[in-house]
Amino acid sequence: QVLLIESGGGLVQAGASLRLSCTANGRTFKTSGMGWFRQAPGKEREFVASVDWNGGSLLYADSVKGRFTVSRDNAKNTVSLQMNSLKPEDTAVYYCAARDFYEYGTSRFSRDYNYWGQGTQITVSS
Repeated sequence: QVLLIESGGGLVQAGASLRLSCTANGRTFKTSGMGWFRQAPGKEREFVASVDWNGGSLLYADSVKGRFTVSRDNAKNTVSLQMNSLKPEDTAVYYCAARDFYEYGTSRFSRDYNYWGQGTQITVSS
């Protein structure tokens, strides 16, 4: 069974930083693009960031560009999301996602991802 496990969520004040990590168990994702999505209460899930198979191509939502940084470590089978200058509007459940084998590139579309973590809550207070 393939599992994506997110960690690093929590409650912070506006302006703070957090780092999310996603570890894959059950298979390697070194040939897959990876992504982060988020879903705020009452809203649809939205794209946050994506990284291609070797970290050479990165893609961000306009709302997080310049504040968030996505990276990956294939040796550890992990992908991370460094979040700086957090805002109350960043409050959401954050999900890690992986594309299928040999789907190397980035994507901002949730339909392109086959595997999903259970999510971790980020709450940013004003």
